[in-house]
Amino acid sequence: MNPVQIWRSLDEVPGDLGRTVVTVGNFDGVHLGHQHVVRRAREVARTLGDLPVVAVTFDPHPMAVLRPEHAPQTLTDVTTRSRLLGEAGVDAVLVAPFTRAVAAWTPERFVEDILVATLHAQAVVVGANFRFGVKASGDVATLGELGRTHDFTAEGIALDGGPQVWSSTYVRSCLQGGDVEGAAEALGHPFTVRGEVVKGDQRGRELGYPTANVPTSGMLAAPADGVYAGWLRRLDGSGDELLPAAISVGTNPTFEGARERRVESYVLDRDDLELYGVEVEVSFVARIRGMLRFDSVDELVATMAQDVARTRALLGVAGSR
Repeated sequence: MNPVQIWRSLDEVPGDLGRTVVTVGNFDGVHLGHQHVVRRAREVARTLGDLPVVAVTFDPHPMAVLRPEHAPQTLTDVTTRSRLLGEAGVDAVLVAPFTRAVAAWTPERFVEDILVATLHAQAVVVGANFRFGVKASGDVATLGELGRTHDFTAEGIALDGGPQVWSSTYVRSCLQGGDVEGAAEALGHPFTVRGEVVKGDQRGRELGYPTANVPTSGMLAAPADGVYAGWLRRLDGSGDELLPAAISVGTNPTFEGARERRVESYVLDRDDLELYGVEVEVSFVARIRGMLRFDSVDELVATMAQDVARTRALLGVAGSR
C-alpha cells in the first residue's frame, strides 16, 4: 500500500488533479462507521473508472474554534488520522485549516471552493448525519442539490459499523471508563497513544520494572487512569516488532510530588531497551485494574508482579517472571 498523500492547505493540492471521489468529515479515530463510508467511496470510485478517493478533514477540530470550552479531546492527531484513512482506502487527505472565517462559509461556498474548484469532485460520499456550512445549515440533501448544479453525485451513508451507530463520542466514553476493549471494537483496531519517550523519575528501573514514559497531551484522549495489558512498537524505523507491555496510565499516586499524567510501559522481561527520545506507539488491549495508592513500596512491587502475570495471560506471552 502506498503512503497516503497529505495536503495541509488548498494551495497544496496539485493543479492538474483530475476528477475525484470525495468524502468529508472530522474522521476522528477513523472508527468502523468512518471506514464504512470510505469503503463506499472506494466502491463508487471503481464504478467511475477507478478515480482517486480524497478525504477532507479539518484541523483543528471545529469545536475547538467555535466553542473551545466544549471541545472534545481528539482520538488521533492529523498524521495518525491520515494514516488510518489511507489504510481504510483513501488515496489522499486534504487537511483543511478550520478558522472562524471558514466557519462562516455558506454551503455553496464550501462546495464551490473545496469540492469543485480544488478537488474536481465527480461524486461525494459522506455520513448520513453530515452537516456543513455556516451554523451547520447544509446537510446531505443540500449537498445533492448543489451536486446537480456542479456535476457531481452525493450520497449519505449510515455510520453503522455494528449493532449501533458508531461515533467518536462513543469511543471517547469507552476510554473515559477504561473500556479499551469497547473502544477497540468500535475502532476496528486497538486504541493507541503515540509520543516520544521522555526521562521519568526512574523509579521503575529501581524497582525492577523499567518503563518507557510518554506524556499525555491535554488535547489527545487517553484511557482512564489504571493499568492495562498491551503492546509497544518503536517508530524510528528500527523494526515493527510488537513488544508485550504492562502499561500504567496516570500520575503514580504512591509517590509524593506533582507529576504530569503519563503512559508508562514496561516491556516484559526487557531491561536493555534504550528508548529515550524515540517515538513509540502504545496499543491498549485490556484493562487490568484501576490506579491505586499503596502504603508501601513492597506492596506496590508485589502488585506490579501480579500486573505483569495478568498481562502475560491476557496477551498469551510466556516469560521468566
